[in-house]
Amino acid sequence: MNKSKVFIWSLFDFGNSSYAVIIVAFVFAVYFTDIICNKEPVGDFYWSLGIIISMIISAAINPIGGAIADKTSSKKSFLLFFTLICIFPTALMYFTGPGKVALALILFIISNIGFQSGLTFYDALISDVTEEKYYNKASGIGYAVGYVGSLVSLLLVFAVLSYQPDNYNLLFIICAIFFAIFSLPLFLFLNEKRTQPRIENYKFSEYVIYGFKKVINTLKNINEYRNLKNYLFAYFLYIDAVNTIIFFSGIFARKTLNLNYVELAIFFVVVQITALIGSLIFIRIGDRYGIKKSIVITLLFWTVIVFIIFFFVDENSFVSIASVNIHLFFFIGGFAGTFLGATQSLSRALMAKLTPEIIKTEFFGFYSLFEKTSTLIGPITFGLVSYLTESQNIATLSVATFFVLGIIVLSKVDEKAKEK
Repeated sequence: MNKSKVFIWSLFDFGNSSYAVIIVAFVFAVYFTDIICNKEPVGDFYWSLGIIISMIISAAINPIGGAIADKTSSKKSFLLFFTLICIFPTALMYFTGPGKVALALILFIISNIGFQSGLTFYDALISDVTEEKYYNKASGIGYAVGYVGSLVSLLLVFAVLSYQPDNYNLLFIICAIFFAIFSLPLFLFLNEKRTQPRIENYKFSEYVIYGFKKVINTLKNINEYRNLKNYLFAYFLYIDAVNTIIFFSGIFARKTLNLNYVELAIFFVVVQITALIGSLIFIRIGDRYGIKKSIVITLLFWTVIVFIIFFFVDENSFVSIASVNIHLFFFIGGFAGTFLGATQSLSRALMAKLTPEIIKTEFFGFYSLFEKTSTLIGPITFGLVSYLTESQNIATLSVATFFVLGIIVLSKVDEKAKEK
């Protein structure tokens, strides 16, 4: 394995983690609802709207952009384009403030489209930094470095707010600079392999038309890629469950256990550290037992975690909410974090292994599409089941169903086979 190439590649993950932490998960999300929207209830609606719009647009353009990138061997160019689309609006968030809802929402939507779309081309570049036998190791290192970036970003938040408690806007510029600096080595020093002959005198409109036609043709003939189709369906099922747990864990911690924001931040740190450790541990497990078997192992543990949560969701469970120990909740979160990093890392590695080079970016676009779709569907499924049954217990068990179905579909995937 070319360690220098993998390190340069993973630095991008280190840099973009600042956006995931400071903008999406922590600072700007709270700043938007509390300061920009003045804690009005409609703030939550606007924030959800921004997430949904950006996710849908990103999910729609990723396979098309991926098909064009495969045709032109231009993954780096697409990644640079979407990285800039993320960085500049993030820096401009400095000029947001109370009442500037439209400006803040537009900047967030544009920046999140750049962030989410860029991940497709970053993931597909794994084949340009190492050989197939090292995909698992490279993917694990990438996620581990990314989690380190999340921790560093969180420390930056604490450092800035401890000296200037009310200057949230400064963090948005710091986030943009942080992302720009650590993404730069990839664009300067990483060479992309050319898999297709160079196309001369092609117009932009012709590229777009080609991308649309290629994706439509792939969908029409999806049965020709049966192994990949099964894997993507399995991935959709189990990542749906993972995303649902992530989405509702913060709500459970805040509203049911009444954790304050400092405790939530500590919980976030615990999950990040254990996810980092899990990414590294499962590098060795994946190499020894195979990537698919290792994913199944993580999904079995996720199912166990769901049943543990089942015991603590309401007063009708074996243990009532009143007796839930916050330290135990932190332990469960850390336990889940271990398999969060591993599941993400192994899934990317298996996707890279199963997909031929000539269609790699296009199918990573579908991979991204399935993940983003599950992000929207999972929480809705949980909420709907909870509403219809009037029981969070049953809703929690519905998440376990997705893990089990994911394992069943994953069993149909041949790890050693590759589509032609």
